[in-house]
Amino acid sequence: MAQVSVFNMDGKEVGKLDLNDAVFNVEVNEHLVHMAVVQQLANLRQGTQKAKTRSEVSGGGRKPWRQKGTGHARQGSTRSPQWTGGGVVFAPVPRDYSFKLNKKEKRAALKSALTSRLQADKLIVVDELKFDEIKTKNFANVMSNLKVDKGLVVLAENDANVVLSARNLANVDTTLVGEINVYDIMKGGVIVLTKDAAKKIEEVYA
Repeated sequence: MAQVSVFNMDGKEVGKLDLNDAVFNVEVNEHLVHMAVVQQLANLRQGTQKAKTRSEVSGGGRKPWRQKGTGHARQGSTRSPQWTGGGVVFAPVPRDYSFKLNKKEKRAALKSALTSRLQADKLIVVDELKFDEIKTKNFANVMSNLKVDKGLVVLAENDANVVLSARNLANVDTTLVGEINVYDIMKGGVIVLTKDAAKKIEEVYA
């Protein structure tokens, strides 16, 4: 099993934690990680873009000038794509960009992402995160003690004091174990897990 140090909120090491190899030490499948990120970004797209083709633009029903004898190129409609205000060739239409990944693929991608963070020394475990009040400065001090400039903090349970204290920090996001995803893990910089969150992840994904 992979063993990592456990830190307190002051950034001091207070113990060790064995992480389950079935979650944190799998063979990294870069293709699945890529597909999971692409899927999440694709599913976020609204797909509402629309432009009019020549058949949908109003006007242009009359031939602008006769076929021959004017010295101009022949034209059939002022709504043709080469005219200002004309229709768009192969105009975009509303569509659904989302696609499906199998459950096993999603789980494998998430495990690969967590493993890659651990292998890159970008995974930190803290014994707990507790605040008596909502104060951004307190949370920023904890991140500074852990030497984390940009990170994703994963909590086992929703703690309003922790979540709201982190909300105003531009480079720090918080999430729950049940809401973690490959995209947030890969873009989040350093992954900060509470001890309870690490155990819960192992229970869910092992």
